[in-house]
Amino acid sequence: MPGEKAGRNPLPTVDIIIEIRSGIVLIERKNAPHGWAIPGGFIDYGESAEAAAVREAREETGLSVELIRQFHTYSDPERDPRFHTISTVFIAGADGVPKAGDDAKGIGIFDKNNLPSPVCFDHSLILQDYFSRRY
Repeated sequence: MPGEKAGRNPLPTVDIIIEIRSGIVLIERKNAPHGWAIPGGFIDYGESAEAAAVREAREETGLSVELIRQFHTYSDPERDPRFHTISTVFIAGADGVPKAGDDAKGIGIFDKNNLPSPVCFDHSLILQDYFSRRY
């Protein structure tokens, strides 16, 4: 592709909406951008999106998740202020007690009526899409 952006590609990521009890798990980020987020992260080289989703969920929440389905892909170049990322969002189920780990300084279970603030990245849009399709 000609021009100054030649050779640059978006970074593939995953986000995992973890359904647990009567809500979903969100993490409070330890690193910038600060705020609350859907657990997720970068797909490693040689790793499938599905494997990355299970790994990132375990690293950030301590939960072993079972992927239910792929929800949607979000690709707005402005979705992450640090990089151009493309995120494949999965819905997963889990049992147990989530514990903040890896990049998380806090963790909680929320429903559509008690979401924390601020929410990072484009995760407010993702959650709005999820709750509008779920209920």
